[in-house]
Amino acid sequence: MTWRPQYRSSKFRHVFGKAATKENCYDGVPITRSVHDNHFCAVNPRFIAVITECAGGGAFLVLSVHHTGKVDPLHPKVSGHRGNVLDIKWNPFNDFCIASCSEDSTVKVWDIPPHGVLKNLTVPWKELQGHSRRVGLIEWHPTANNVLFSTGYDYQVMIWNLDSPEAVIKNPVRTISHHTDVVLSMSFNTDGSRLATSCKDKKIRVLEPRTGNLLQEANCKNHKASKVLFLGNLKMLLSTGSSRWNHRQLALWDQEDLDVPLLQEDLDGSSGVLFPFYDPDTHMLYIAGKGDGNIRYYEISSEKPYMHFLTEYRSHTPQKGMGIMPKRGLDVSSCEVFRFYKLVTIKALIEPLSMIVPRRSESYQHDIYPMTAASAAAMSAEEWLSGMDKGPVLQSLKPGSRVPDSYPELSCGLGSKGLGNSLGTRRSQSRPGQLQLAYIQDQLGNKDGKECRSKTSVSNGQDPTLCSPPKTENELRLKFHKQQEEIRRLREMLNQRDVRIKQLELEINNVRNSQGSH
Repeated sequence: MTWRPQYRSSKFRHVFGKAATKENCYDGVPITRSVHDNHFCAVNPRFIAVITECAGGGAFLVLSVHHTGKVDPLHPKVSGHRGNVLDIKWNPFNDFCIASCSEDSTVKVWDIPPHGVLKNLTVPWKELQGHSRRVGLIEWHPTANNVLFSTGYDYQVMIWNLDSPEAVIKNPVRTISHHTDVVLSMSFNTDGSRLATSCKDKKIRVLEPRTGNLLQEANCKNHKASKVLFLGNLKMLLSTGSSRWNHRQLALWDQEDLDVPLLQEDLDGSSGVLFPFYDPDTHMLYIAGKGDGNIRYYEISSEKPYMHFLTEYRSHTPQKGMGIMPKRGLDVSSCEVFRFYKLVTIKALIEPLSMIVPRRSESYQHDIYPMTAASAAAMSAEEWLSGMDKGPVLQSLKPGSRVPDSYPELSCGLGSKGLGNSLGTRRSQSRPGQLQLAYIQDQLGNKDGKECRSKTSVSNGQDPTLCSPPKTENELRLKFHKQQEEIRRLREMLNQRDVRIKQLELEINNVRNSQGSH
């Protein structure tokens, strides 16, 4: 019997990292010097937000994702906190809504204007006052609209319902008090029915977030966890931390049994925190170390040996934090499956890094882009609080495909704030430059919808004849910036077409030469 090597077939065996050119980076960004172990950066298909270093209070910067190159040192900031900002997160269902938490023991939720921050923003949409000490971490619920979780140095995890009418909310809907030390990370499973936390007391906990009941607790003496992550629908948890001998370590757990890890793997002897990122569509796990220049990536399976190391991306620039682009903001034409935004403090630079599957075909690759989470909420905050669990609303990434609706409660009958949320959610559902007016007219086809549309303009991809002329200098400036972005996008498309034409001409010449030689 002849021996044959065991090869594992994988579509992602040759995934490689491609760093953006200097012109496509964000240069001159005063990145925070905080030693907190957070990402310090949040990204969606429209904006990139990064916590900045500033004197007297805390602030963060919000830039258009297309605003690459040198950043103006006097660029307006979101600066309403009295202490350093420790964490920021975009609302997954509204690209114009971002939450921030701070050393001033508050959480604030901000409405970002459609064309970005053009003057310093100091007044939040909501202010959440419940923590007694600084707030270090926030997370949005993955399927319920306007449900926010926060945790701080008072060891409490608080749940907030932002549908509450008050501008200042002082009482969370629930407080979870199982932790005996600072919570280091929080992660939800796919439908948001389970919450995993890692804590400074060296324990990993799995909780029922709605009731606060403790379901599982791991107390592994050989693994001190710093970050924990649910691995999609695989019913597994991944934690990163350190071993008894201070080696950086990964551990894989069965979410129903945290007594013994399924797998433990030592990586190296460095000291920086390991940030884990998981893509449930491709089952790829990315591990980026704070202060490292490299990013390791693995493929995860539900059967032993569970983790398959693919390769690692290496660079000479160390990352302080990382932002990640949601799947709906990726460039599917170049087979991009993940995108990081590396914060390089020593160069005051934010560097986009694309993970690409090498494919020769230029057509849409269905096998690497399954249906993915859309920017539509599956249910309202009230439905979730009443006991309902729903999986995420899914969408196709194929260009031109219809984007699913949010739950029916988001309609024009909600009043002015509800209308803003409704249209904001629809705006956020589209990938940049692909919002179709006809689809919105179809969704708002009744008389009330027409009244709503007459009051609120949906700008992306709209026929210019339907836009009212600018009345002020500020409106004129906004129109100009939008027009410049559209011109830049069209030039890029023309350049791509020119390159393709040259390639085809070369191929035709080669064919003719080969025929002439015969």
